[in-house]
Amino acid sequence: MADRIAADLVVERLRAWRVPRAFGYPGAAIAPIVAALDRAGGDPEFVPARHEEAAAFMATGHAKFTDGIGVCLATQGPSAVQLLNGLYDAKLDSKPVVALVGEDVSGPLGGAHQEIGLTRLFADVCNQFVHYARSAAQVPTLLDQAFRTAAATRSPVCVVLPRQVQEAAVPDLHAYGIGVITATPGEPLARVLPHEVDLAAAAQLLGAGQRVAILVGQGAQDAEHEVVALADRLGAGVACSLLGKPVLDERLPYHAGVLGEVGTRAAAELMGGCDTLLLVGTNDPWTSYLPMPGQVRTVQIDIDGRRVGSRYPVDVPLVGDAAETLRALLARVPDRPSPQWRATVENSVDRWRRELVDRASAPAEPVNPQLVLQELSARLPRTGSVAVDVGSVIYWYARHLELQPGVNAQLCGTLGSMGCALPYAVAAKLAAPDQPVIALLGDGAMQLNGLAELVTVAHHWPRWRDPRLVVLVLNNRDQSGMGAGRQPVTDPAQRRPDVPYAGWARLLGLHGVRVDRPELVGAAWDEALAADRPCVVEAVVDAAVPLAPPEPALADLRGLFADGDAARRVREQVDRQISVAADDIV
Repeated sequence: MADRIAADLVVERLRAWRVPRAFGYPGAAIAPIVAALDRAGGDPEFVPARHEEAAAFMATGHAKFTDGIGVCLATQGPSAVQLLNGLYDAKLDSKPVVALVGEDVSGPLGGAHQEIGLTRLFADVCNQFVHYARSAAQVPTLLDQAFRTAAATRSPVCVVLPRQVQEAAVPDLHAYGIGVITATPGEPLARVLPHEVDLAAAAQLLGAGQRVAILVGQGAQDAEHEVVALADRLGAGVACSLLGKPVLDERLPYHAGVLGEVGTRAAAELMGGCDTLLLVGTNDPWTSYLPMPGQVRTVQIDIDGRRVGSRYPVDVPLVGDAAETLRALLARVPDRPSPQWRATVENSVDRWRRELVDRASAPAEPVNPQLVLQELSARLPRTGSVAVDVGSVIYWYARHLELQPGVNAQLCGTLGSMGCALPYAVAAKLAAPDQPVIALLGDGAMQLNGLAELVTVAHHWPRWRDPRLVVLVLNNRDQSGMGAGRQPVTDPAQRRPDVPYAGWARLLGLHGVRVDRPELVGAAWDEALAADRPCVVEAVVDAAVPLAPPEPALADLRGLFADGDAARRVREQVDRQISVAADDIV
């Protein structure tokens, strides 16, 4: 190509790293790269968002749903600042994202329009790699280093590309010794297995357990069969972190569901009753729902050694890939199922599932939000993706939406930022346009940026082979955002403005259904999933339905032990915690 510029090199490196699309918001400082993407004819595709924050969430959503590397573009100043929320989502949930930030600063430093210190701005969120390109010759190697670092560290990175560099003519790269990448994006850099002595110790500890519990996180996503095989061999019960919810088939009779504040009573009971705990690929922050330290012996598997023992004391740490490590354990753990413990777990799960039905059928004004998710669960497509936002919807998703194998669900798990679900859904749909996608969010998240990004959906959907992108908006008009269970706000000034969400969808040429009676919920889902275009289901729900977090495992500890000394030790630990908490309050 004649007159190639460095912006064309950027596109070539994106293509070399098999990046299918880049999300961003165009502006003068990034214009040469956007123009180069346009010349590339969709390989890779440029997807403009309505806001830079949404573009960063789309890039992170792409990484979460595809296990690839997400890419987002922005310009300097406020545009760069607005990338941070989505990039912190990637950092805290360990997902690889490359942020390409354009800068157009001329004149004396410190006085340019929209000039801020980009290196310092991204120093924390992209602490593994933040670099400026100073010349066109640096661009290929710099981008390769950025992608390698993002993949190896499972974190966001940033490359700042001044406009003058983007527009610079491409030199003879061979004179600079520029090479070509050989690694395939997304491939593990190495086979990681624990030491033999640690595997033997873990197998002995697990084999000696009488009441084994397994907690799976997102790091176990490729180890479903190994987790189930080990659970059956030990007669263990299983629970999952919020991010680990899609890992296992939730119909398993011994699957106690999500652990934590948004989770289930059965999962809390499992933690309260076990004597041996296996943590697989989880960095769950709700440690108060884990067994009291000293109650159990613990094995933790994680590919990142920095996380082993960082949340909870561990007897045997295993640094390695989850599936490979579990296979190695299966070869060493004796076949010693505990039928009495397994039956106890299954009875607890059965009780909880019956309680869920009762909760969903409880009267509410006008609609019980738990019913909305319960009815979706019965109709959830067997393949596709679910994107979940932050707010009370997480509670109903965690408990009432039963995920089957083949359904991938993602959320902003560790950062907990509102406004992620619709950008996630766009990324998931663009990655698999032949699969259905469902976004679950509240009216607060919808007003935050969902209304705007519905414009993005309206722009892209005619090219999708499967038009189903269903957006559920739980409209409770609760200004507090997480106020379910409180008395409804009666002061109009304290209520969130009521927006016609389904009407807005219809105005954009999409489908919209409004539900304000419980008997219409099932039919609304049927209509939305049968529509010939994306659909917004607006469910007018009761803000006073209680969130009802389960009691932590500590609530059940005192009566679990036949060993009087063990019971005494646990009581002393609990009493010490209560005393410390009282001192803190004083």
